[in-house]
Amino acid sequence: MAEQQAGSDLQSREVVEIMQEIAARSRGLVEDFLARQQEADGKGAPVSQNQVGAAFLELTARLMSNPVELMQAQYALWQDYLKLWQTTSQRMMGQEPEPVIVPERGDRRFKDPAWDENPLFDYIKQSYLLASRFITQTVAEEDGLDPKTKQKVEFYTRQFVDALAPTNFVATNPEVLKLTLETRGENLLRGLKNMLEDLERGKGRLAIKMTDLDAFEVGKNIATTPGKVVFQTELMQLIQYEPTTEQVHKRPLLIVPPWINKFYILDLQAKNSFIKFCVDQGFTTFVVSWVNPDERLSHKSFEDYMLEGPLAALDAIQKATGEKDVTAIGYCLGGTLMASTLAWMSSKRDNRIKATTFFTTMVDFTDPGELGVFIDEEQLQALEETMARRGYLDGAEMATTFNMLRANDLVWSFVVNNYLMGKEPFPFDLLYWNSDSTRMPAAMHSFYLRRFYHENKLVEPGAVCLADVPIDLGKVKGPVYWVSTREDHIAPWKSTYAATQIYKGEKKFVLAGSGHIAGVVNPPASGKYGYWTNEELPADPDQWLAGATQHQGSWWTDWAAWNGGKSGPMVPARKPGDGGLEVIEDAPGSYARVRAV
Repeated sequence: MAEQQAGSDLQSREVVEIMQEIAARSRGLVEDFLARQQEADGKGAPVSQNQVGAAFLELTARLMSNPVELMQAQYALWQDYLKLWQTTSQRMMGQEPEPVIVPERGDRRFKDPAWDENPLFDYIKQSYLLASRFITQTVAEEDGLDPKTKQKVEFYTRQFVDALAPTNFVATNPEVLKLTLETRGENLLRGLKNMLEDLERGKGRLAIKMTDLDAFEVGKNIATTPGKVVFQTELMQLIQYEPTTEQVHKRPLLIVPPWINKFYILDLQAKNSFIKFCVDQGFTTFVVSWVNPDERLSHKSFEDYMLEGPLAALDAIQKATGEKDVTAIGYCLGGTLMASTLAWMSSKRDNRIKATTFFTTMVDFTDPGELGVFIDEEQLQALEETMARRGYLDGAEMATTFNMLRANDLVWSFVVNNYLMGKEPFPFDLLYWNSDSTRMPAAMHSFYLRRFYHENKLVEPGAVCLADVPIDLGKVKGPVYWVSTREDHIAPWKSTYAATQIYKGEKKFVLAGSGHIAGVVNPPASGKYGYWTNEELPADPDQWLAGATQHQGSWWTDWAAWNGGKSGPMVPARKPGDGGLEVIEDAPGSYARVRAV
């Protein structure tokens, strides 16, 4: 026992010595960074934090109004801690009692064996999990708050709880401590260097590096499906892809992605490229590549995106192929634009789009999920003031918002890997795309957030007017095919399902496994996730799911058969530049190469 204590004291002194050495060696790095910051022009100044204090004050008042329930919850927590003390003591004496609490399935923070094998770290882990459960359940079970305030409090409570996980600190993470001893703190020194580089790249804002940014190059080893830019406006370039089959369907396919990120989420690499899949299925494929706007395009509106986006693309496709009619896909925000465009075209008796597919698309924003936390009058005003100064919403701020929805996976795991372990992140095509953020024009983004998210006006007939036409989604007629994803944290599938009760004509709703990105970018060869179908479309999404049939594999093949049936007979393949439009440049085009940071 004495030898064990002596070894522990020696290890403690070694840790202190290493920390002192790190402090001395890192001083130069910090001073160098601060000197560079003084020379910066200030353009990267972060916007003010969301004001959530009032929501927590209201929560506190509600909790204090019912002290009995709060005391009962605290007593239950105390009982759990007594059990934890007891089981920890038993482990110290060589017994193997059952744990009081275990991490939820899929929680990868505590994957290191030391969290289970070492009694001290097991105690730290379970103590954190008990406190975390107590805090989150206390907030969740408070029924006196209005739904908006409760959602905000629950969201920021989870951010607080996730941030305080013992895995995020050197002294309470066994994997980090072990590495620190083995390298005499080199990992922490490398981690500090990584953090300073991230701060410098973000111009004062912590732009966490999620992947090796030098491992990919757009057009070289990512977004490589052969094609040509054949048309462009101020807001988009239209790419026509080279055919891979001798025969193609008569009707071309137009894909309209969101402009929150770049189009090449659908063309990462050959093995997972939906665009390549479409080409290989015999569809003459056109894709909109949106511009990465700066202050010069601050005046561009949602209406402009419709006129210079899908409507301009339809005219260009007719010139390129001689075909007036097309099938179309709209993804996320691109789908919301597509729905608005269909309603606009219906009022103009324009029926060139013969069949439409929507990927993870909301038109009814009654329940926008956790993104609603960021959208209220106070926060919209602050955001609009920031955008008015710049002319756009910075891409990094948009990326931070989405990363917060999955903070453990997209924030804290990289804090541990990059800053505590001092490691470089792995090359990953999807995370490279996720880091290639885009800006949002001030006029468009303000309209979109206010009229759609905040006021939910798109589902009110005539409440939104685009290019002098009142928009009525009830005029949208099929055929329509929806793909939503079961674990979507950006466009909750039950919210996207609402459109099935609005549009008229032939309709098919498909629910894919996984989330907003992985559920869509799910090629047949991956063998992942599966999907659900149900020919009936009741008003209640839960009723739809209860009667749905689960299928193995990817929905891509199901969609290809559906869209192929709407695309007309086979004709000789068309190559970019053969029609009435000349080639401007190779795909993926210059718009996709512009980085926001």
